[in-house]
Amino acid sequence: MIKKAVIPAAGLGTRFLPVTKAQPKEMLPIIDTPTIQYVVQECVDSGIEDILIISGKGKRSIEDHFDKNYELESRLQEKEDEALYTQLRHIESMANIHFIRQKELNGLGDAIYHARFHCEHEPFAVLLGDTIVDSVIPVTQQLIDSYEQYGHTVIAVETVPPENVSRYGIVGGENLSNKVVRLNQLIEKPSVKQAPSNLAIAGRYILTPEIFRALEKTPRGKGNEIQLTDALQLLLKQEGIIATIIEGKRYDIGNKLDFLKTTVEFALKRKEFAADFEQFLRETIESIDRPS
Repeated sequence: MIKKAVIPAAGLGTRFLPVTKAQPKEMLPIIDTPTIQYVVQECVDSGIEDILIISGKGKRSIEDHFDKNYELESRLQEKEDEALYTQLRHIESMANIHFIRQKELNGLGDAIYHARFHCEHEPFAVLLGDTIVDSVIPVTQQLIDSYEQYGHTVIAVETVPPENVSRYGIVGGENLSNKVVRLNQLIEKPSVKQAPSNLAIAGRYILTPEIFRALEKTPRGKGNEIQLTDALQLLLKQEGIIATIIEGKRYDIGNKLDFLKTTVEFALKRKEFAADFEQFLRETIESIDRPS
């Protein structure tokens, strides 16, 4: 049973400057909800309530978001705004959230290595803090189901167009079913010719504690950082790793265009203003198409 999750959230968010100069990219809101709250909610919906967030310099607002705010709650009670008060109480009590700082940005692998004392000798989930997946069954739960069936490290993957494989970590291996692959290759951002498939790593993992020993042996790679993919390649020589093709739509909040697309799609799902927003989009498109 997977009881713990790790959310790496120490990156600088340089692709979103200048807004990320003083605000973590993980706190960028999708409408009115910070990105990282969706990630924490996925953990909770998957039955995990013990969560370690790997933060860094300038990330204090993440801690504050999940902390209690007595003054704000008191003000909402005075105004008898029960709905907002309930929302705040949910945020502060949704999980047991711990924080540790990655003092130097040495890569995703190094960030996960900071979790070794918290996770000790048990398998754990990893969810990237700037990636949201909209799905009926939480993606982390999908990976837990695969782990319970196979007992190996599990990597979430999704199908991407062949021309886009150079943007992702790509896996290759033997199909065990239409959704599960036993891996024999992991390649970070290969060329189209080098790619063993078009299955891209999708920002969710179930890792066994052996990953920590693999990380200790992993030399610095791309960007002079400890790359998780490199550690998984070492781990693959020692034990089985499987990939699960996820059911759901992944949203990468790490770049501006995808952030805008995500905001629009999530806005169209909000009952309180979906119709008005859709009408606005239609009028905007018509004004663009209309000859001047």
